[in-house]
Amino acid sequence: MGRYLGSSCKYCRREGMKLMLKGIRCETAKCPIEKKQRNLAPGMHGWRRARASEYGVRLREKQKVKRYYGLMDGQFIRIFRRAERMKGNTGQTLLQLLERRLDNVIYKLNFAPSRKAARQLISHGHIHVNGRKVNISHYTTKIGDKITVKGSEKSVKKVKRQLESNPNFATQSWLQLDREKPEAAVVALPSRDDVQIPVEEQLVVEFCSR
Repeated sequence: MGRYLGSSCKYCRREGMKLMLKGIRCETAKCPIEKKQRNLAPGMHGWRRARASEYGVRLREKQKVKRYYGLMDGQFIRIFRRAERMKGNTGQTLLQLLERRLDNVIYKLNFAPSRKAARQLISHGHIHVNGRKVNISHYTTKIGDKITVKGSEKSVKKVKRQLESNPNFATQSWLQLDREKPEAAVVALPSRDDVQIPVEEQLVVEFCSR
C-alpha cells in the first residue's frame, strides 16, 4: 500500500487550514499556519492563489477530507463507494464511516497524539477490540465495541502518559473512556456535529460521483 512520506505541513499549507496532522504541535507557534510568512501554498508559486473553478472547489474539499483522515486516493474512493451503497445521505454517511475508522477512534480517545501515531499503535498489535487483537487501521468500529490497550508494559505506559499529558482533552459523546485502565467503548454512532473539520460534504459527493 502506498503512503505519503513528505512533509505533513505542506498539506496544511495547501489547504490553508490546520489539519492536525502532527497532533499537539499544530497548536503551537511552530505550526506554519501560525506563521504569516509561511502560511502560503507550497511551491515557488505558492503566493499566487488564483480563483478556483467549480471543479477546483470540489477537488479541494475532497483533498481536505482525504488528508485530514490520512488516506490515499484509492482508500478514500473505496470508502465513498461503500457510503453510496448504504441508506441515507451519502455525504454524512461518508463522514460517519471515516469517523468510525479505528485509527480515528484511537486518536479521538487521546491514546495517540495524531492519527499517524494511532496507525502505528494499531499495526504493532497494541490495540484489542472486544478482546481480540486488531492490527488493521481501517477497521470500522460499531456500537458496543470495547477497545483496550494490550501488549508490553511500555506501550501501556506510553498511552497513559499521552492521556496524562492532556487531561483536558474532551472525549466525544459517542465514545466512553476509562483513563485508568485504559480502555474505551463505542456507545453510539458519530453524528454530523462530531466531525471537527469544516467541510461541505455535498461538494465531495459531487466530485466523487463524476
